[in-house]
Amino acid sequence: MCGIAVLFSLCLTFLTPQCDGGNILVYPVDGSHWINMKILLEELHARGHNITVIRASTSWYIPEKSPLYTSITVEISEEIEKYLDEYLKEHIRAQREGDSLLKFFRLTKDFLDMLSHFHSIWSEAIIQIFDDHNMVKSLMDSKYDLVLTDPALGAGVVLAKFLKLPLVLNVRWITSGEGHFVLAPSPLSYIPVPGSGLTDKMDFIQRVKNKLFYGIILFQEKIMLGPIYDAICAKYIEGGCDMVSLLQEADIWLFRSDFVFDFPRPTMPNVVYIGGFQCKPAQPLPADLEDFVQSAGEHGVIIMTLGTLVNGLPKEVAEEIASVFAKMPQKVIWRHKGERPSTLGNNTLIVDWMPQKDLLGHPQVKVFVAHGGTNGVQEAIYHGVPVLGIPLFFDQYDNLLRLQERGAAKIIQLADVNGRTFEEGIKEVLHKDSYRQNIQRMSRLHRDQPVAPMDQAVFWVEYVMRHKGAPHLRTESYKMPWYSYYCLDVLILLLTLVIAPFLLIFAIFRYLCCTRTRKTKTKQN
Repeated sequence: MCGIAVLFSLCLTFLTPQCDGGNILVYPVDGSHWINMKILLEELHARGHNITVIRASTSWYIPEKSPLYTSITVEISEEIEKYLDEYLKEHIRAQREGDSLLKFFRLTKDFLDMLSHFHSIWSEAIIQIFDDHNMVKSLMDSKYDLVLTDPALGAGVVLAKFLKLPLVLNVRWITSGEGHFVLAPSPLSYIPVPGSGLTDKMDFIQRVKNKLFYGIILFQEKIMLGPIYDAICAKYIEGGCDMVSLLQEADIWLFRSDFVFDFPRPTMPNVVYIGGFQCKPAQPLPADLEDFVQSAGEHGVIIMTLGTLVNGLPKEVAEEIASVFAKMPQKVIWRHKGERPSTLGNNTLIVDWMPQKDLLGHPQVKVFVAHGGTNGVQEAIYHGVPVLGIPLFFDQYDNLLRLQERGAAKIIQLADVNGRTFEEGIKEVLHKDSYRQNIQRMSRLHRDQPVAPMDQAVFWVEYVMRHKGAPHLRTESYKMPWYSYYCLDVLILLLTLVIAPFLLIFAIFRYLCCTRTRKTKTKQN
């Protein structure tokens, strides 16, 4: 027995990967983005890395004290959660008003104003750090190996430049939209712009629409948000900088997507696709919840949640949804924080929180009614559960569209939700086999990878630490002027070389003809 124990210990010693603990500075984004970041930090902490997290004093998701990390708290007077809650309530109310061009412009304006407000708040936070000489000295003395940040807000990107540290991005969204658009060639003929509601198959009118939406992205980047960070760079970064160039200098992009979910497109060597990295096999449910799920029998269970940011649907919508659920033979688990609907049936369990991942992995769950957040969509793919989508804001419609395009989801716009449309939608996804077959096919494709997404994410973070960055994976195209990038100077030279001989021949013939004409006139005179 003693010999077996020694042999087992030796096996563990030699087979367990050896890794020196690194020192990581993390600048996250609050809200649902933190959920993703925290999962990655848990894995990095388990690998022996020391983690420091910069958080806002008014953060509603990121605790000051945690066994995972040491925190640095930046004072922010405004309650961000309260501001965002008011914005979302108004946005949802406006969504119910029906479609019109005026509504589109108003929603777009409100969205851009909200973004500008948040970026302004966090730009003040990073200025506060830079102006605090003691904090700057402490950050310098800590000898961090890299900065890990979510570039949906640009503060962490600027901080990495200021501290001259390698930069790893935990990313899908950047300050001005989807990350690929500043990183890789993005032909608008087949790559849909976020918010456009388009797929990679576009006719002429749709390509015009795509181009117009790209104009909104450029306006956001150049006019609204760029100047906020340009001013910080001009004051604190030697030689100045801009947000796009800082993003392009990042060593590794851990991209929270993959091409089972997203449309195929050009990419770059320093992009590592980790879509679904937060997904794990389902764990057993709490006993009371398991009993409720099993009580559904052969009819199964429907689960519904509209995310962590939404406290409640408009009352009339919640009432109609509840009345539809009440008529169904399935059991329903509904994460709902609003006023309890009066039409609620005995088959529906209202909860403040649900173990979403574990429920999606339960064989009794038949349909997922969801808002289309990235986490929920990827978990639905991982567990193979078809989706009835009710997108509310941000990227949710685009996320659900990618499932719908593959036959794995059905979308109902919030403005169209009523008792009839919701009942038709839920029954279609429940009883039409193609939805489940398509989402399960996506699940098989997603799981069929040589390396798990989480292992890829951790490997590349450690890779950057081991090699003090990864500049060899970055293209030099970002340093080229636009006319060189598109070879306009080369085209002009080639056109000149082709056209010049013809012009020369034409000039010679014209000269000879003119000379001959003059001689003829002279003789006649």
